[in-house]
Amino acid sequence: MDRILAETYPDAHCELDFRTPLELLVATILSAQCTDKRVNIVTPTLFAKYRTVEDYAGADRAEMEELIRSTGFFRAKTTSIIGMAQAVCDRYGGEIPGRLKDLVTLPGVGRKTANVVLGNAFGVPGITVDTHFQRLVRRFGWTGETDPVRIEHVVAGLIPKRDWTMMSHRLIWHGRRICHARRPACGVCPLAALCPSYGLGPVDPVQAAKLVRPGPFS
Repeated sequence: MDRILAETYPDAHCELDFRTPLELLVATILSAQCTDKRVNIVTPTLFAKYRTVEDYAGADRAEMEELIRSTGFFRAKTTSIIGMAQAVCDRYGGEIPGRLKDLVTLPGVGRKTANVVLGNAFGVPGITVDTHFQRLVRRFGWTGETDPVRIEHVVAGLIPKRDWTMMSHRLIWHGRRICHARRPACGVCPLAALCPSYGLGPVDPVQAAKLVRPGPFS
């Protein structure tokens, strides 16, 4: 199934815009309960104002809240970003750490966020268990687990480590474009012949094609 997804989405990649590990970490924190598209609208102004970890650590809360307000939960996200930056300054000399065990100690940074940063900014293989990923691996029958950490560990045993980051992108892209939560486009799914959940959505190709969402987007 992963090989088919690789052929289907040869250009799969992180859809958050970033240039540095710091920018990706901030963008990923902002992406909670928010679309990547919305985050990418907000971050150019944010990244222009705050260029270093020290800039974020010393940021004025009210100013940052206003800049990120449209991403939702902006007060909590501001707390996380400032707290993360202060912790990076205090513990890691102002450099974003490149290890999972260090990243998850930072405010607002869980395993999902840490794996996004590791896989896409540091080239360290990581599995990103977001809502799309969880939905698809259960539909595919890869695991019946519901806990994100357990899902991560099960899938890690199924897919070669070198492919973890790209496999995550492919599943997320497929979840956003075809295998939707409510009405998956089963009739045009490249995995139809292998998927135990085939038939959850319309199987007629014409009806299914209408459900396909082009990217890039949330």
